[in-house]
Amino acid sequence: MKSKFIILLSLLFSMNLYAQPSEGQWENLFNGKDLIGWKLLGGKAIYEIKDGELVGTTVSNTPNSFLSTEKEYGDFILEVELLVHPSMNSGIQIRSLSKKEYQNGRVHGYQVEIDPAARAWSGGIYDEGRRGWLYNLELNPAAKTAFKNNVWNKYRIECIGNSIRTWVNGIPVAHLIDAETSKGFIAMQVHSIPASEPAGRQVRWKNIRIQTGKLKPSAPEHIFVVNTVPNDLSRQEKSLGYRLLWDGKSAKGWTAAKNEIFPKNGWTIQDGVLSVLKDQAGQPAVGGDIVTTKQFAAFELKFDFKLTEGANSGLKYFVNTFNGSALGLEYQILDDEKHPDAKLGIKGNRTLASLYDLVPAQKVPASIKKVGEWNQGMIRVLPDNKVEHWLNGYKVLEFNRLSDEFKAFIAQSKFKNVPGFGLSSAGKIMLQDHGDAVSFRSVKIRELK
Repeated sequence: MKSKFIILLSLLFSMNLYAQPSEGQWENLFNGKDLIGWKLLGGKAIYEIKDGELVGTTVSNTPNSFLSTEKEYGDFILEVELLVHPSMNSGIQIRSLSKKEYQNGRVHGYQVEIDPAARAWSGGIYDEGRRGWLYNLELNPAAKTAFKNNVWNKYRIECIGNSIRTWVNGIPVAHLIDAETSKGFIAMQVHSIPASEPAGRQVRWKNIRIQTGKLKPSAPEHIFVVNTVPNDLSRQEKSLGYRLLWDGKSAKGWTAAKNEIFPKNGWTIQDGVLSVLKDQAGQPAVGGDIVTTKQFAAFELKFDFKLTEGANSGLKYFVNTFNGSALGLEYQILDDEKHPDAKLGIKGNRTLASLYDLVPAQKVPASIKKVGEWNQGMIRVLPDNKVEHWLNGYKVLEFNRLSDEFKAFIAQSKFKNVPGFGLSSAGKIMLQDHGDAVSFRSVKIRELK
């Protein structure tokens, strides 16, 4: 009797081990025979099975269509092979939702792009029905060649915690750190088309498989990271050499521009946000500009900022003192619609993300957010003196500090009588107090050699 009991325990233990998902264990999401476990959401594109493949076909005058898993997934590794008509647009939804209370059931959530057009953003990450582009391939232009037209392409998507990473044909494409949605369905999209475009174009999927247990993330790749989690440094950002320039909780590393202590008034640090206060009833908040204690030469600086209506501020770099004033190149932070400074200067060179009074930002509509929403800015100063300004994932200007063109910009600006303006080999970074309420967070820097 005792031996039978031991055998029974042994069998139960073995069955339990077998039931646990092992590292690298794949589950097929599509069986190649029917659509059990899937449902149609959104539009009325045609989804059918041909030769063991899932085929989606465009239909005119219908919204974006999604063939969605009935099951929701949180952390997973997904692989799929796909072949798309070169004149079509499509995508793979992950951690996505469709709830009646949100725009009457509109599908929304992360989408991994399938883009055979000349733009070549395949593998980028779009937020369908919500925030728009989160990671476009202007941030990783080397990956634009990963996707191939008229052949099968293999996608790999890793969603583990707040990290979403994509590969196309083995090439790393996007890395997003974001906490908007932790769980949702997976869906294959057929994009809507206008009546002017021919219907009947197809996207085909096969070998759709997923891992959900004991996930092992791929080794860090040396590609740009978009991180929307406030004041967070991801593992990959650390491996690339980033550090927090503002720690999210104290004034450490910052002082007033005109003395060696942080302002007692005019600035607040609360809930991970550094804010300059608005002047009240005609009385200045008496905060003044703040600067880093350290100087920087070549660097990549990422920062989030949020405007209030009609606000004006700026982030200055290569800041040095001239005749008692802290001067430097300025990334303009401005409400272009409500602040009069946007209409001054030359050809818009005082608008949002411009190099103030020197080089105008060439913004596209997708780079512009509403006042009150958080923006992601970036300044790149390369060792060869090339400088770039970015706004919400789009490069909006570039110049070379040693070029004749830059000298011409200086000659027609308010800085024309400042000797060597913008040409310092190093300088401090400054956040401007212009008397308006503006907030900052996630200020990160990596120094370039």
